[in-house]
Amino acid sequence: METVATSKGQVVIPSKIRKQLGIKDGTYLQIDVNAITRQIILTPITREYVHSLRGKYKGKGLMKSLMADKKREREL
Repeated sequence: METVATSKGQVVIPSKIRKQLGIKDGTYLQIDVNAITRQIILTPITREYVHSLRGKYKGKGLMKSLMADKKREREL
């Protein structure tokens, strides 16, 4: 599917995709960029997504991981 960006950089996510991913009014989206492939990756922050992260950082030092993520973001 394709969509067009407005002069403000806004895009419309087609309703079929919004329904498929559970994106509703007020749903937050995480935006990531793959600099190598020049792709924009949108991840809806839904209840299911949050539940899927449970235990992901267990025993790995969550604060260190978050700080490393922020550092990588600043370098882009």
